[in-house]
Amino acid sequence: MSTLLLNLDFDQPPPKKAFEGNAKHQKFVKKRRLLERRGFLNKKNQPPSKGPKLHSEPPKKGETPKADGTWKVPPFPKKKKTTALSSGSDQSLDKKAAVPWLTPAPSQKAGSVVAKIDLLGEFQSALPKIKRHPPRPKKKGSQKKGPQKNAPQNSTQAHSENKFSGASWKMVAIDCEMVGTGPKGHVSSLARCSIVSYHGDVLYDEYIRPPCHIVDYRTRWSGIRKQHMVNATPFKIAQSQILKILTGKIVVGHAIHNDFKALQYFHPKSLTRDTSHIPLLNRKANCPENATMSLKRLTKELLSRDIQVGQSGHSSVEDAQATMELYKLVEVEWEQHLAQNPPED
Repeated sequence: MSTLLLNLDFDQPPPKKAFEGNAKHQKFVKKRRLLERRGFLNKKNQPPSKGPKLHSEPPKKGETPKADGTWKVPPFPKKKKTTALSSGSDQSLDKKAAVPWLTPAPSQKAGSVVAKIDLLGEFQSALPKIKRHPPRPKKKGSQKKGPQKNAPQNSTQAHSENKFSGASWKMVAIDCEMVGTGPKGHVSSLARCSIVSYHGDVLYDEYIRPPCHIVDYRTRWSGIRKQHMVNATPFKIAQSQILKILTGKIVVGHAIHNDFKALQYFHPKSLTRDTSHIPLLNRKANCPENATMSLKRLTKELLSRDIQVGQSGHSSVEDAQATMELYKLVEVEWEQHLAQNPPED
């Protein structure tokens, strides 16, 4: 038998250039077909190849084979526009399905201004509408009733109108009781102070211990006795408490300069109302307009009430309330007079 000699070269593998080239091309074509099916690329018009292409994908549902070996994909059916609220529970959206109001329409160009405006309109129209609640009706009690035309224009009604204007809470009345200190008790020192509101409510009423030794309690007029000074408030503390109430308010008093002197305090004249120097009160009481009338007499004549009676002394709370009531009688006329002739501080 003759021997056969085979010359085999195992060092160099057979060339696979053509095979690799075909594989890369097929991979590229595969990706391109996938993008074309999804609508990202337009289909390229190429002449059909003579033979079937290698490594073709298996047919999918609804695809038909072409002559060139590719598969024809049928057009996607047009979806009907769905409303924001779906009535049926079986109409469920797929998780991977695109939201219609977020995806731009394929016919609109991304670079055009009109397309951007349309997209904005679609986006706003797809947003859920917020229900606005109707405004609540105002309560009947909160509505301010205007003054009646046929109502009598007296000082009491004018006072009520002033109360609604917000000026009443800025007005207080004060009365102080003094004791005698210094040589022979001739120096008047503060021993009690009472402050009432516009409506007569007591805002402050304290016994005050003077910084100097008390020589004369003046009990017949002041009503102060020695036992009242045992737990009395020191003058400096009481002074700071009183000034916090008076600051920025209209202060009414009778011969009020004596009270301010005992307090060691100066109040602006534009915010001070002294019932001992209001001619309108004297006129109503049938007294000389320029005379200084006592609080006791004005209260008797205009309010038909007796105050400062008996031997127990005066009550600063009673005197402050009477002073405020007297001022209310002429408040409207006197305030108009002060508006036309403002006092100089």
